[in-house]
Amino acid sequence: MSFFLSSMSVGLTPPIEHMKAAEGETVKLGEALTLDAGALTKCGATVKPSYIAVGPADMHGMTPVIAVQAYMVFETTLSAAAGEGGLSAGSKVTLSEDGLEVTATTASGVAEIVSIDGGAVGNTVLVKF
Repeated sequence: MSFFLSSMSVGLTPPIEHMKAAEGETVKLGEALTLDAGALTKCGATVKPSYIAVGPADMHGMTPVIAVQAYMVFETTLSAAAGEGGLSAGSKVTLSEDGLEVTATTASGVAEIVSIDGGAVGNTVLVKF
């Protein structure tokens, strides 16, 4: 899956910005991104995303993104099954290697679970950053 904006606690539409990706970086729809030397790059597992891609790059290499805000809730899926004890609202988990999902790892987590449909791979999770 990917990160998709699920809800916001404000009544505004987030502005879309167009930014260049780092050299050799192919950004996917819904990918969690951060800036490196002024260019978009995939977030590491324990890096809070600054942006989420909301479309493909245009012919000039500019990718449409929205800036991640504390009042935004994103829908994604689990890339790994939750272990014993599971996960619940309030747990903070890391991002998957591809920057498109969350893991079940809570050590150094950056995505706070708002709700979760179960602990199996592929289950839907709502998170905020």
